[in-house]
Amino acid sequence: MSESQRSGAPSQPPSAGPSPAEVTAKVALGWAHTARFLTTASKLDQLPQHELPEIAFVGRSNAGKSTAINTLTQQRQLAFASKTPGRTQHINLFELGPKAAADTVFADLPGYGYAAVERSAKLRWQEVMANYLEVRRCLSGVVLLVDPRHGIKDLDHQLLQFVAPRVSSGQVKLLVVLTKADKLNRKEQAQALRDAQQVLGEFVTDEADIGITLFSALNKSGLEDLALTLHGWAHPEPAPGPADVA
Repeated sequence: MSESQRSGAPSQPPSAGPSPAEVTAKVALGWAHTARFLTTASKLDQLPQHELPEIAFVGRSNAGKSTAINTLTQQRQLAFASKTPGRTQHINLFELGPKAAADTVFADLPGYGYAAVERSAKLRWQEVMANYLEVRRCLSGVVLLVDPRHGIKDLDHQLLQFVAPRVSSGQVKLLVVLTKADKLNRKEQAQALRDAQQVLGEFVTDEADIGITLFSALNKSGLEDLALTLHGWAHPEPAPGPADVA
C-alpha cells in the first residue's frame, strides 16, 4: 500500500497530457525550425519561380527583423544580421517543410531606412521592394516588423502602400509584428497595439486578412502566436465541401 493510501490522502489523477492547443503550437514551431537557406538575389529577376506560398519579412533596419526570424526558426544564424544596419542588400530565400517536399518559402527582404546608406542604394532597393510586393506571383503573406517604441513610420507606410491592393483584395495576408515588446510595460504595449490598428484601418476590407501581434526575441513572448499564424497561412484548412456544408 502506498503512503498516500495509508494516510487516506486522495491519489493524484494521471496527467492528461498536452492540450490540443499545445500540440498545435509544437507542430507550428517544429515546422518553423525546418527553415533552411535556399538562395540569395540582388535583383528581382534572379529569384527562382515556384508554386509554393512565399511569406516576406520586411522592416526598418533597426526593427529586429533578422533576430525575429532566427528566434522564430530557433536557429542562431539563419538570417544574417549585419553589425552595420542597412548593409544587407539582398533578398534571401529560405524553404520550409520536409527536405524532399518543401511547402513554404520565407523571403527576408533588406532592411530600409538607415540614414548612412547612400541615396542611390536606397532608391534602388525601394524600387526592388516595390516591384517585389506588387508583382511577385507566389507572394502570399507579408510580415512587417516594427519597433513599437517608434511605431509605423513613413517608410513603413510607403511599403504598405506598395502591397495595399493585394492585401485589400485578400490575395496577400498581412501581419504587423511589434518587436522588442519586452522594452514596454503593459500600458505602453496596449497603446502600441491601438496605434498600429489605427494605421492599418485604411487597409481593412471584408476580404483582407490583417493581424497585429506583440513579440519579444528576448523572452520569447509572442513566439507561439507568430509560428501559429504563419503555419496557418502556409497550411490553410480546405474549404468545406457540399457534404460538410449540408
